[in-house]
Amino acid sequence: MKTKSKALILAICAILLLSVSVFGTMAYLTDEKAVTNTFTVGDVEITLDEIDVDEYGVEVENAQRITTGQEYLLIPGRTYTKDPIVHVIADSEACYVYVKVINGIEAYESDAQGYTSIAGQIAANGWTALDGVANVYWKAVDKSDAVQDLPVFAEFQVDATANKVSGWDTIAASTNDVVVTAYAIQQDGFASAKAAWDAAVGTGEIVA
Repeated sequence: MKTKSKALILAICAILLLSVSVFGTMAYLTDEKAVTNTFTVGDVEITLDEIDVDEYGVEVENAQRITTGQEYLLIPGRTYTKDPIVHVIADSEACYVYVKVINGIEAYESDAQGYTSIAGQIAANGWTALDGVANVYWKAVDKSDAVQDLPVFAEFQVDATANKVSGWDTIAASTNDVVVTAYAIQQDGFASAKAAWDAAVGTGEIVA
């Protein structure tokens, strides 16, 4: 009897242990998920170019758009092609785009009917003068998956009597350049184009 009783007790213990194991496994139904945050860096990128022309402002054969300066031979009454365009590269973040235009031949520009001055062309192309900053114009540009082209101006015309204007004989590249500089600053974080300019440029130049 003792042997049977011991065997029964062992059997009951085995059943109890098995039960504890089964119920213990079923009591904790678990799962695990992970959320992985992927970060990329936002960017603002622009280029500036113009069509290649000869010294008379005429497009050269098989003209390409270039990023270097050009030389012009000024002749009274002549119209010259000069068409700087700012290109906002695809997927650039929403930004303010600026152009600084120093017109070293403004005194010799034509006022003939039918010609629009460089400053007038800039305004006609939708650029807005930046408050309190001379010679700087801006546009707000949204993000796009395509390149966005922003013409600045297209041409300039020398006045027919420019050779009678003071300083004509001393015009030189070192003092009478037409210089176009383009900038881009992110819109995010700034209340206005002026605020962005003051923060990123101020009286200096943007460091790329």
